[in-house]
Amino acid sequence: MDIRFSAPTPLEYFAALVQSDDELPLLEAAISLGQDEYPELDIQQVLGDVDQLLARVRRRLPADAPALQRLRVLNQFFFAELGFGGNVNDYYDPDNSYLNAVLRTRRGIPISLAVLWMELAQGLALHVRGVSFPGHFMVKINLPKGQVVLDPFNGHSLSREELSERLEPYKRRNGLVDDYDVPLALYLQAATPREILTRMLRNLKEIHRAQKDWARLIAVQDRLVILLPAAWVEYRDRGLALAEQGRALEAVADLEVYLANAEDALDIDSIEERLAQLRRALH
Repeated sequence: MDIRFSAPTPLEYFAALVQSDDELPLLEAAISLGQDEYPELDIQQVLGDVDQLLARVRRRLPADAPALQRLRVLNQFFFAELGFGGNVNDYYDPDNSYLNAVLRTRRGIPISLAVLWMELAQGLALHVRGVSFPGHFMVKINLPKGQVVLDPFNGHSLSREELSERLEPYKRRNGLVDDYDVPLALYLQAATPREILTRMLRNLKEIHRAQKDWARLIAVQDRLVILLPAAWVEYRDRGLALAEQGRALEAVADLEVYLANAEDALDIDSIEERLAQLRRALH
């Protein structure tokens, strides 16, 4: 009997990885985002490349090295020796979000650099978590004598004063001042792997939407709908992108899902109007 197993599509593979919050492999799922741009991408090869970096940094540390020493050696290795850092020349290049490209160019944005750095830190038994800080992803490390917050763009650790200073423009923009002010600790809560992937995808979404690159935007939206099945705005945004591509039937289906679930949304009238246009175009 001839039984053939077909390889999963990139979307099926991603769906399997992000099915459960308890066992979500952040690095592997983050690498898999690159399959949209690099169809031949060998995810296991990239995982192997990260393992090799971990083996290299481990060799520099005695088995009983204290946490602070492990942190210092990792930062020296990652930022100084390997030269990882923020892509200041082309911040909005989509490659900054694809870990296979970040490993090759050693350039990224805070969140992609953070995912790689955290994988190495966890491999050195450091207690690290990502932090969805407004406008700039951070990482925090729990050490015996307190917590360090690190900027993955350049490896600098930030004091409470520096963090508060960075928050000021965001707080003012959103009216979070005086009576509405909230403590700094609220902005330093750990991000879950699902939240980190969401932020990576939404970064790509903004880039593609700004460039009106509908095909790439739809690929990102497909992943967001899988990752956040109850985030109805992602169906809306995919529907609108599909409409731009002339895929009216699929657009109608997505916009119907949005309208059926987003009861108090402010854009219901405009989406109903767009839906009516699309339905007319189908008849």
